[in-house]
Amino acid sequence: MSDIKVIELNCPGCGARVSISQKECDWCHRPIVISTYNSVMNMSFGEVNKYIETYKSLEMNSSNVSGLNKAMGICYLKLRFYKEALNAFHRAFENDFTDDEAAFYAAVCALGGKKAFVNKREEIDKALQYINAAISIKCKGIYYFFLSYIKYDYFERKRFKSEPNYRECLAVAMEHGFSHLDKQYLFEMLNINAPKTLDI
Repeated sequence: MSDIKVIELNCPGCGARVSISQKECDWCHRPIVISTYNSVMNMSFGEVNKYIETYKSLEMNSSNVSGLNKAMGICYLKLRFYKEALNAFHRAFENDFTDDEAAFYAAVCALGGKKAFVNKREEIDKALQYINAAISIKCKGIYYFFLSYIKYDYFERKRFKSEPNYRECLAVAMEHGFSHLDKQYLFEMLNINAPKTLDI
C-alpha cells in the first residue's frame, strides 16, 4: 500500500479548488503561493491569516518547502510578527541558498520592526549578514538602500566607523535603479518612517 497522501487545496482567498502548481486562482485571481510582499500589501490581516493556515497544512507534504516557508514569512511580516517571519525566511534560505529575496526579507525582519538606531548590535549584525548574503547573490537597488539605511541609522548616527559608508551604499542603490516606490515598499515592511537624510 502506498504512503502517498492526496492533499486537497482550496484557494485561501475565495475557497475555490486549486492546485499548488497554479500561480493564481482562476476565480478570484489572488496568488496561490505568495512570492512577494507586494502581494499582501493591500490584504486585510484576516485574509493573510487564511494564507498562513493553508501553508501550515501544506508545509510537511510539499515538494516546495522553501517556497512555502518564504510565503509564510511574507504573511507573518505583513502581520508584524517579525520573529516568526525571520524563522520562516531563515528556513526558506536554508533550503535554497540562491534565494536572494528570502535573505533580504530575513534582514528586514532581523530589525524586529524597530529603527536600526534602537536595535542591539546582535540584531544589526544579523541584518547585515542576511543583506550581504542577498547582495552577494543579486545586486538590487533596494538591497543597497536597505544597507545604506542601516549604515546611516545605526553606524553614522552613533558615530561608528563603517566601510562602505551610507553615502557610498546609497550611490550604489541609485546605480541599480532604486526608486521612490522601492523606498515606500521598504519602510512599509520595516514599519518605521524613513529618515529625511535618505531622501532620494
